[in-house]
Amino acid sequence: MYIVGLGLGDEKDITIRGLEAIQRSDKVFLEGYTSILGVSHERLENLYKKSIILADRNFVECQAEQIYEPAKDGNVSFLVVGDPVCATTHTDIILRARDFGVSVEMIHNASIMGAVGSCGLQLYNFGATISIPFFEINWRPTSFYPKVLYNRKGGMHTLCLLDIKVKEPDFEVMIRNRGNVQFLPPRYMTVNVAIEQLIDVENIEQKQAYDADTTLCVGMARLGQPDQCIKAGTMKELLHEDFGEPLHCMVICGETHELEIEFLKQFIVKGSKCLSYQ
Repeated sequence: MYIVGLGLGDEKDITIRGLEAIQRSDKVFLEGYTSILGVSHERLENLYKKSIILADRNFVECQAEQIYEPAKDGNVSFLVVGDPVCATTHTDIILRARDFGVSVEMIHNASIMGAVGSCGLQLYNFGATISIPFFEINWRPTSFYPKVLYNRKGGMHTLCLLDIKVKEPDFEVMIRNRGNVQFLPPRYMTVNVAIEQLIDVENIEQKQAYDADTTLCVGMARLGQPDQCIKAGTMKELLHEDFGEPLHCMVICGETHELEIEFLKQFIVKGSKCLSYQ
């Protein structure tokens, strides 16, 4: 079984090694819920000359054996946006496949973990990465906050990966229609929503991991694509900025080197005073 990273842009970001693996495969699956490409899977099929089976969250988490069991007798490619080892879901499939007796080969590609350096922040100055989930009416988890606090105390930057909701069941409709499964429209967290939630969490925790008025942050969207967007400023300065289409991510900056600041200047939003706080 080949675990093939697709990179961050479109169908052309596949590596030659990855493309050769796909073309050797009897079945090709595309994992479609931990991240998304900027193009449809049909464009991948046209270039790769292979039919692609879309694997949503339920398929990957509850029917994963349908992905790796066919690799016992043939070749299977499991396509992942970004790099294969940047999500625990893929690690789990790799372990299960190996336990089943399937040989697994990983084919790496660009991921958000490296592309975040596009803003000029140096990668070796980053601490733990966090994921920020959508807050719901009765569910407002703050488990990511201690990691931000730890990073900031150590002078490290924090990469924030923002939640996506794809093919989520509409439970209200299911109740009204006696179990008839319907799905909610996809939702992709924006930098703006992430900042709103981060401000709420800081007001609750009161431990000063960051300050919405002074802490330098960088909001980014569609990294690795031609229309990528990068803007820097304080949380409040970025709160109402338009970052466009998904996917979004952001960085809460720690201590910044003068070279980082020099590079970031091109992305500072108009009228920002964030650099005066550095």
